Amino acid sequence: MKKYFLSIFMAGLLSSCSDFLDLQPEFQINEKAFYKTAKDFETALTGNYANLQSIHNGPLLNVGELTTDNARIEWSSPTQAEAEFDELNLSASNAILGSIWTSCFSTISNSNNLLTRLDEVKLADAQHKQYRGESLFLRAYNYFYLVRIFGELPIVPVAFRSPNEIMSFDMSRKPTSEVYNMIIQDLAEAATLLSGINNTSKSRASAGAAKTLLGKVYLTTKQYDKARDVLKEVVDMKLYSLSTDYRKLFTINNDDLPESIFEIKYLSGNVGEGNSFSTIFSPSRFDLGMFPGNMQGSGRLIPTPQVANAYEPGDARRKISIGDTVRLVSGKYEKEIHGLKFVDFTTGLVGDGGVNFTSLRYADVLLMYAEALNETGNTDGAYVYINQVRARAGLSALAGLSKAAFALAMERERRVEFLLEGHRWFDLVRTERAKEVLNKYFKDVGLSYTVQDHELIMPIPLREIDIDPRLKQNKGF
Repeated sequence: MKKYFLSIFMAGLLSSCSDFLDLQPEFQINEKAFYKTAKDFETALTGNYANLQSIHNGPLLNVGELTTDNARIEWSSPTQAEAEFDELNLSASNAILGSIWTSCFSTISNSNNLLTRLDEVKLADAQHKQYRGESLFLRAYNYFYLVRIFGELPIVPVAFRSPNEIMSFDMSRKPTSEVYNMIIQDLAEAATLLSGINNTSKSRASAGAAKTLLGKVYLTTKQYDKARDVLKEVVDMKLYSLSTDYRKLFTINNDDLPESIFEIKYLSGNVGEGNSFSTIFSPSRFDLGMFPGNMQGSGRLIPTPQVANAYEPGDARRKISIGDTVRLVSGKYEKEIHGLKFVDFTTGLVGDGGVNFTSLRYADVLLMYAEALNETGNTDGAYVYINQVRARAGLSALAGLSKAAFALAMERERRVEFLLEGHRWFDLVRTERAKEVLNKYFKDVGLSYTVQDHELIMPIPLREIDIDPRLKQNKGF
């Protein structure tokens, strides 16, 4: 395990050697001449935010959607890793899980490096608060994904200056309660530090983003009273509002919308900054005529008929989230279900989509707040917030439900509101509904798959076990 973390953290150590003066990208440069000015920290932060592009460009959607009744593969030759997600039969050698582990810990390492360097450089107070707050947010953001996917984790809150420091550090996995405590502390401090700081781009952390994520952490750990209180703070900030046009949230030029709280930026133009949603969510056909140059889809994440039928009659989100027919190169249309969110119909290059991925948005705040109110005994008060989301979708208001019935209504609301946004698996596990819902789905579609208790968290990547056998694998894998 320590050898593995050595490989992650050595990138930062190498940047201090005099022979490595021309490292690329720009934020990996000689620390003797770096981390001296506000511009240096801006450059380093830009690089750290850029790390989020890779894990949101497929891997986290495999976890959040493909494992569930929301999505399936419709491609004849999926990778083994993709097939394992589709069948919810994950192995420790799954390459996608390995990429999530590596990417998240890389961002955590970079965050620790920034936090350490901040204490060594004199900056304006406002700049110091902003860079510290953003780095704490990024560390917490990545740890939150890791703990929900893998369970117990090594807690690494420090930066290393030598291999010996890494080798002597306790890299053993710690209980999830300790991991969550660190995440909560990081987000609470980030929210305080970023209060009053107005980032011009919602691809940067803010007090609202930190509080929103903190509310989600509290819901996940079933601290409903704390979730209620912090989410109310986000509502009371009056900085965010539901977009009147749901479609605009998922199409080109969706930058910095009123509903957006934190987003992952992508840029088309064949500059290596695009996303792959256009092919991932489109049918695997060679005769598609939907994109410039007749770019084909891959069918890697296709909405299931079950989720297509989960929308209530008149729900405006249905036609914006799911397409039922595709245009072919012949000009004809054929029935093919496919996803529409985040699809860039202006690009004809694979991996060059320019639609931003919105990781945190205000509809999530409203629904989480309603859930927290219901769980703390105020179901009547919860209707105001869930019904705002339903009204935007053109649906009638809910009323008169029991606490348990409200929870089930919330489950369906979140499913259709956030389809293909990576929420479904985490929502079902959080509410302890994953086994019941997914086992019924598998049975209904004639599959022999079942979800066992141990599969509610995923296996530690095999590479980690191979490097250090003392690192215990999750039970059942």
